[in-house]
Amino acid sequence: MNQLSLNIPTAYEPELNHPARYINRLVESLALRRPNIMGRPREYDPRMLLKLVLLAYSYGIISSRKIERFARENIIAMWLTQEQRPTYRTIARFIVSQELEDMIQSSFKEFYDYLKAQGMIDEASFIDGTKILANANKFSFVWKKRTIKYRELNVEKAQKLIREIKQAEVKIDVDEDSFDIDQLDTIIALLEQRIEELNQRVAETAKVSPNPAKQERRHAKKYLHALDHCRQKHLEYQAQSQIAGQRNSYSKTDHDATFMRLKEDPMRNGQTKPAYNLQIMTSSQYVLGYELMQNPTDTRTLIPFLSHLAQNEVLGREIVADAGYGSERNYKYIEDELSDCTALIPYSTMIKENSRKWRSDDRKVMNWEYHEADDFYVNPQGVRFNFKRYAYRNDKYKFRRDFKVYQAEKYDENHQIISQALTPHGNTKYLMVNPQWEYFKSKARESLSNSNTYSRRKYDVETVFGNLKAYLGFKRFTVRGLKKAKRQIGIALMALNMKKMAGRPLIFSKYSDNQKAPFRIFVTTPIIFKLVFCKGRFNLVSRWD
Repeated sequence: MNQLSLNIPTAYEPELNHPARYINRLVESLALRRPNIMGRPREYDPRMLLKLVLLAYSYGIISSRKIERFARENIIAMWLTQEQRPTYRTIARFIVSQELEDMIQSSFKEFYDYLKAQGMIDEASFIDGTKILANANKFSFVWKKRTIKYRELNVEKAQKLIREIKQAEVKIDVDEDSFDIDQLDTIIALLEQRIEELNQRVAETAKVSPNPAKQERRHAKKYLHALDHCRQKHLEYQAQSQIAGQRNSYSKTDHDATFMRLKEDPMRNGQTKPAYNLQIMTSSQYVLGYELMQNPTDTRTLIPFLSHLAQNEVLGREIVADAGYGSERNYKYIEDELSDCTALIPYSTMIKENSRKWRSDDRKVMNWEYHEADDFYVNPQGVRFNFKRYAYRNDKYKFRRDFKVYQAEKYDENHQIISQALTPHGNTKYLMVNPQWEYFKSKARESLSNSNTYSRRKYDVETVFGNLKAYLGFKRFTVRGLKKAKRQIGIALMALNMKKMAGRPLIFSKYSDNQKAPFRIFVTTPIIFKLVFCKGRFNLVSRWD
């Protein structure tokens, strides 16, 4: 090792089908929206940093310090970065920067356009979601219901203090009937003014014992501290409600994280943990769009996610999702706003309706006899339900559901009371039917029976989640905040796409890495290759070149 030797440097290049080549081509095809024209010149090019981060994430390296070491020691990373060595601080700032988010969004659009042009994806858009742990303490929860409860108790405590102040010797003008919690500042100011007056009286009557001014001042200070505590608690509960918004909970260490039930439950007690709901859209196991949600249920995430996909022009004509997304509101949105798309989404009870137990249940309206001409139902006991009126209901998200109300016939032809038409308490039975929901259910059954696309859902989108968590080891975010977490998960998903491209039988086009060529890769068929010596190096050329 210590002998004198003559070192001849050689230019290293990874193999043709290595993910680093795909990363290089993809990033080089991006156009920076905000070039650095003014200010201090950059030490590192953002595209170089993006290449390094994508390659590191594809190896399952997420820590910024490990990525710094990876850039120094890995020969493929040195080829991508041209032997530049950014520090971990530079990498950490880049991962959470707005510039990276713009580049990631642009890369997903470029990637989609390439796959579409090469015919590697079809019109099926597979949608699913998974929950990923946030970088927050699992015991730092704030529940919205508890906040509302404690806020009401705090108001009652303040009102009780106001009543005691009126009965005590503290002489301030307080109207108990028109009291509002937001008026605590005014009452506290009156108490402070009264205490100043009592201080002067105590100073004037210092030799009086017992001094009534001291007793009154003692009571005033006690109520002042109590009301000030109520005011601080009121501001705290008000801030908690504002942070929670429409959510039921949030974490103190990451206000954007919501407590959700995860599949990883070692204690098996249904413990909730701070997490984000990741929604992705795939085709041929490539991630073409993603969104990070704060809502723990998938039903409420479909409409904003579809709107995001349609805006980016990456949504296919067949929307495929599991039964967790099947709701009247989602079906209605797809039919009204996305008329060119077909929803291949089952509803929650679709499989149960085909079972023998469901079809033999007399309580189910679908098993009753319906007469469309006269618009009435007849149950298995022979009781007739006639249409009576229209009704509607608004859920907590202000979505309106229209119903048709049917009333049972109480008397038979002999004017005798029909016992089957009455409830156990003697009231007439009613039946409520949602025609729009029944229409969407029948449409979902028909679309799923006429298409074989839904059977591809499990191995198309579920495989991506398995690779993300098991292969890359991405089970928890290392950054805090919704915006920063969204940028980090975008890197991981694009790294998965590059790994998937490298795993497929693909080969690059004839353009070399030094030429400015678009991001193009061709699908290989049985091709004859030959070696051609050009510009001091051997090149692998196919017969199609």
